[in-house]
Amino acid sequence: MELEILKELLAGKKYQDIKNIYKDMNEFDIAELIEELPEEELVQAFRLLPKNIASDVFTNMEDEVQKNLINALTNKEATSIIEDMYSDDAADLFEEMPAIMISKLLSNVSKETRANINRLLRYPENSAGSLMAMEYIHLKKGLTIKQSIERIRKQKDDFVTYDSCYVTDNERHILGYVTVKDLLINDPDTIIDDIMQEIEHVVPTLMNQEDVAHMFQDYDYSSMPVVDMENRLVGIITIDDIIDVIEEETTEDIEKMAAITPSDKTYMNTGVFATFFKRIPWLLLLMISATFTGGIITHFESALASYVVLTAFIPMLMDTGGNAGSQASVSVIRSLSLNEIEYKDTLRVIWKELRVSVLCGIVLALANFAKLVLLDRVGMTIAAVVCLTLVITVCVAKFIGSSLPILAKRLGFDPAVMASPFITTIVDACSLIIYFKIASILLGI
Repeated sequence: MELEILKELLAGKKYQDIKNIYKDMNEFDIAELIEELPEEELVQAFRLLPKNIASDVFTNMEDEVQKNLINALTNKEATSIIEDMYSDDAADLFEEMPAIMISKLLSNVSKETRANINRLLRYPENSAGSLMAMEYIHLKKGLTIKQSIERIRKQKDDFVTYDSCYVTDNERHILGYVTVKDLLINDPDTIIDDIMQEIEHVVPTLMNQEDVAHMFQDYDYSSMPVVDMENRLVGIITIDDIIDVIEEETTEDIEKMAAITPSDKTYMNTGVFATFFKRIPWLLLLMISATFTGGIITHFESALASYVVLTAFIPMLMDTGGNAGSQASVSVIRSLSLNEIEYKDTLRVIWKELRVSVLCGIVLALANFAKLVLLDRVGMTIAAVVCLTLVITVCVAKFIGSSLPILAKRLGFDPAVMASPFITTIVDACSLIIYFKIASILLGI
């Protein structure tokens, strides 16, 4: 259904037609459609949703739209949505809301829901505890398959996944798990202890969400149990949450690599001044650091006065060096984020990049030499200065680009910070020093 058609139906008060259309739509598609409506029409369209899908539609909306919608709904309607949401989604919503609104909403929900949300909110941001859901299938050891199935049927929770049923002792220490398949194919009188499988990996509540995402990627899990310091089961994390984490972490890395302070909001939901404040500190820092380049040129002003033609090749040398350094840094940063390389691999990485840089530098120098001699008609000595500088600059750039991100991670910084802008600024200065030193030697200036 198109947005304009929905607006026409709302204006004509053809509510039954809208409800009939909702029946054939996916919750995500409904959310994507109605969140484009003005606030008054959005509330009206949301209230027409069947109760059993309202919370799912709400969960799929943008954070800003969720906050506006919650503020516009009555206390009863807002409470109903929160009660139907999974605990991790509800906690995410509350993290973005003002304290007054949180207190107001929490006072209306059930004790169990309030306790679950408060518990999740106490965990550090970006930890496994803040990411987990508390709606999972929990079975106690000693139960038969028949008793286990009855327990699952009686539990009113809308579980986030039915793939794994976790088995614990009376103190909730996790012992193993059984799958729904195990419960269906075995004899009803079988004790689940006899068929449960060993759990190879669990997630501590304080583990960083990026490390959790790596575990999901390495072992192809669809869900993982979360345990506290005493190995007691407290929740689970599912693959849909991990997909969001991967997207969030990737976006954060891209923003840092572009010298932008990461934002929790989408681009369109970030105001002009908010965007300005996230960009200007880095631009100021890079501008100040770039003044070193001007200082180097000023220092070698006499050399440039003697051979003005040298000035024409400065932009090419700086750009080529910056691009070569960026190639190396981006490759290494991505490998670091995927845990493909570690600090112990530093020498192997540098050795590889140096060999690549020699090959790249030679090819670039040969192509540039042909251009300088045949097209630009410069002297052989000038061409030799430019091409030799090119080879050395590419080697230095790739060395800097490959080593700085690894060093940054070793020192506890985010490697993404050592990306294109910083690498380019450093390489620019290095390329000029190399250029003028070689010119001084070969040209005698």
